[in-house]
Amino acid sequence: MNSAFTLHHVRADDECGDDAKLIGVYRSRDAANAAIARLSFQLGFRDHPDGFTVDEYELDKDHWCEGFVQR
Repeated sequence: MNSAFTLHHVRADDECGDDAKLIGVYRSRDAANAAIARLSFQLGFRDHPDGFTVDEYELDKDHWCEGFVQR
């Protein structure tokens, strides 16, 4: 296994901005999609079904290399 799959849910909220949650990290895309199927009927998630995203990350690799934006 050279990758892991993260599952996030983001809900746009007019009062507070985005409400983002890391749901979990999975060994396969299928496992992450199964989690979506399990959670999509839960309170909150069911009102924002398009908020789920699955991203693949290669292990042992830097994924953010630019530093921070100075304000």
